[in-house]
Amino acid sequence: MIEQAFEQLGLTPRETQLYQTLLKLGPSSIRDIAEHSGINRGTAYESLKQLQGKGVVSYFPKGKRRFFSAENPDILLNLAEEKRNRLDKTIENLKNTIIPNLHQQQPEYHQTNVRYYEGDDGIEWVLRDILNVVSEQDHKEYCVFSSKPIRPFLYRPFPNYTKQRVKLGINVKVIALGDGGEEAELSERKWIKTEGAVDASYIAIYPPKCAIISLASNNFPSAVILESKDIAKAQQIIFDTLWKML
Repeated sequence: MIEQAFEQLGLTPRETQLYQTLLKLGPSSIRDIAEHSGINRGTAYESLKQLQGKGVVSYFPKGKRRFFSAENPDILLNLAEEKRNRLDKTIENLKNTIIPNLHQQQPEYHQTNVRYYEGDDGIEWVLRDILNVVSEQDHKEYCVFSSKPIRPFLYRPFPNYTKQRVKLGINVKVIALGDGGEEAELSERKWIKTEGAVDASYIAIYPPKCAIISLASNNFPSAVILESKDIAKAQQIIFDTLWKML
């Protein structure tokens, strides 16, 4: 544990060993320090110079030799405070200057981040992602295209999904493909009549993301999430246009 703390302060394991050796010995020559630490004199001397630069070791001449001495351990707390202050300043610079400038250097295009998920665990992850993303937005609402065959499998891994959605105050608009679908709190639903069988599919639009869930063979669910402001915006326009027409 002590090695980890020293490492956080910028001291190497060898420097930590030398500092502890000096604390036990008191002011000592490089010869004695090397002997008691088990580090050869040349390496020990170079490390002691590094420790001196970090302010945790000092030296004084005694005849023709140098004697090194460990500073009071309280100096370590000062080092930690200084490091924290520097880190706080760095964080402020990152927030206010560096990151905004780096964003300006990005080319004028939006990369699409694509993630794939399979099985009930994957579908549950997607549903939780919808709740997490929408709950952080000012306008807590998302839109869905949903067909009847997908519904028995959609909430199988997350049966209390609707209760969680309502608890978070999230509204949903649903365009149902074909018959079926239940009314629920904080939910609006419209239907598109279809002829014949409809494939199992579910498309959720929750900018900046879109999630597409479908069934493979043997009713094995799979999903893909597209994270793209442009794609989500286009899907939202399609949904809103169709919603007004129904």
